Amino acid sequence: MADEAKAKGNAAFSSGDFNTAIKHFTEAINLAPTNHVLYSNRSAACASLHQYDAALSDAKKTVDLKPDWSKGYSRLGAAHLGLHQYQDAVSAYKKGLEIDPSNEALKSGLADAQSAATASASRARAAPPPSPFGDAFQGPEMWAKLTADPTTRVYLQQPDFVKAMQEIQRNPSKLNEHLKDQRVMQALGALLNVKFKAHGAGDDMEIPEADSPRPPPPSQPAKEEVKKPEPEPEPEPMEITEEEKEKKEKKEKALKEKETGNAAYKKKDFETAIQHYTKAMELDDEDISYLTNRAAVYLEMGKYEDCIKDCDKAVERGRELRSDFKMVARALTRKGTALVKMAKCSKDYESAIETFQKALTEHRNPETLKKLNDAEKAKKDLEQQEYFDPKIADEEREKGNECFKQQKYPEAVKHYTESLRRNPKDPKAYSNRAACYTKLGALPEGLKDAEKCIELDPTFSKGYTRKGAVQFFMKEYEKALDTYQEGLKHDPNNQELLDGARKCVQQINKASRGDLSPEELKERQQAKAMQDPEIQNILSDPVMRQVLIDFQENPKAAQEHMKNPMVMNKIQKLVTAGIVQIR
Repeated sequence: MADEAKAKGNAAFSSGDFNTAIKHFTEAINLAPTNHVLYSNRSAACASLHQYDAALSDAKKTVDLKPDWSKGYSRLGAAHLGLHQYQDAVSAYKKGLEIDPSNEALKSGLADAQSAATASASRARAAPPPSPFGDAFQGPEMWAKLTADPTTRVYLQQPDFVKAMQEIQRNPSKLNEHLKDQRVMQALGALLNVKFKAHGAGDDMEIPEADSPRPPPPSQPAKEEVKKPEPEPEPEPMEITEEEKEKKEKKEKALKEKETGNAAYKKKDFETAIQHYTKAMELDDEDISYLTNRAAVYLEMGKYEDCIKDCDKAVERGRELRSDFKMVARALTRKGTALVKMAKCSKDYESAIETFQKALTEHRNPETLKKLNDAEKAKKDLEQQEYFDPKIADEEREKGNECFKQQKYPEAVKHYTESLRRNPKDPKAYSNRAACYTKLGALPEGLKDAEKCIELDPTFSKGYTRKGAVQFFMKEYEKALDTYQEGLKHDPNNQELLDGARKCVQQINKASRGDLSPEELKERQQAKAMQDPEIQNILSDPVMRQVLIDFQENPKAAQEHMKNPMVMNKIQKLVTAGIVQIR
């Protein structure tokens, strides 16, 4: 924002960092190119660095934008004076005095310009030898140096000293009349970069008149005195308009109102807090924290709609002002919290979730992320509660049973799934869907449903028969036997469990006696290998699946695969496990 950049420029100017001041004023001008005060301030900063050409350009722009503003002519006159364009400087100061006849800065500048113009004309006509100290009092540089020196800066607060220096500036020969004034001697030392003794210096030193010859003569040059670095000139105050002054005062009052509101909020005095935050907003509408703070109060009071309105205003105003993204995120998070408080059904959570997501795009805050996760979980739980209907669940299960009898297993799965959505705690639906998955050869899904059935009702025999059947088909006879035996603990006379256990024992005994046929042995070996996580990873790898297809259908591509050591290593593991054969 232009005001923010301007404030930074003023601060840099006041600290004597004129280059930084110019940078910030330039940034402000880019944002507000028609603000005459910004050009005026940059002109002053350039003049402080003796960059009078740039100062003149900005001063002209100031006058163009605001012809009736006297300060612009003061900048223009100072720039002309720095460039030794004395008549132009006189003209500029006179124009400024036409607008503001009582302006002391313009009067002083005019006197300086007229004095410099007269001296310049005299030198041009007669060119007499100049006073050795006359140049020290010429132009605005004199006041800058006096302001920069810590000692003489204090004297500038004394009217009689200022008057004496103005007299000397207009007529350097007047210096002799003020030599006994220690303040004048200190000023002379500051202007010449020379340190005088504190006592007696004025009595022992005679200052030559303006028409005296310049010592020493060329034939006897005096010992050259080592010059000290000239101190940085003290910056002149920045121009602050009445409007800006009033704005600053309002901001300060707004902050005090906010502090009072915060104190009331901590004491749970919400009505008082709202009054102070509202007053702060009236004083300063460029700080959205007043809105977000008031929204927090409304949230505590349960006035959720008022909270949401304040948050919406804060987000809109914050984006207009390009406020800190964290402040915008805070407003969105607060709004989301209010929406959660108002939610009565799963659909109500959608707007809250969306608001939290927007807040996270502004600023990823752990607190906001937790609120988002909680809202999503609450929405899901409510959806399940809203969808829960045991009666419809029973109807869907019966439809699934009819499809199962007709061997329409995929359709049966759909009905059982809908039944479980309506009633997720029904073990019968899980048992029946496990049977469908087994018929479809989807053994892992069948095993999962059978285990869920047992989890919901450990005494339900069908769960054990379903699980045991899946494990039997997977050639995991020992595991299947354990499942059947566990089921018999709850229902010792269940014939399905007894038959299942008997078949498992037969297969286990057959294997132990070595009575398995080569085909059965191969199936058993493959089933066991399929339980190996490494084998499962190889078979689930899309690249390896394509390799296996190429081995069957594309011999040329297979030969290329065989050149890859990693591929061949995986193929060898599948061969060893009995999953594939290479001829």
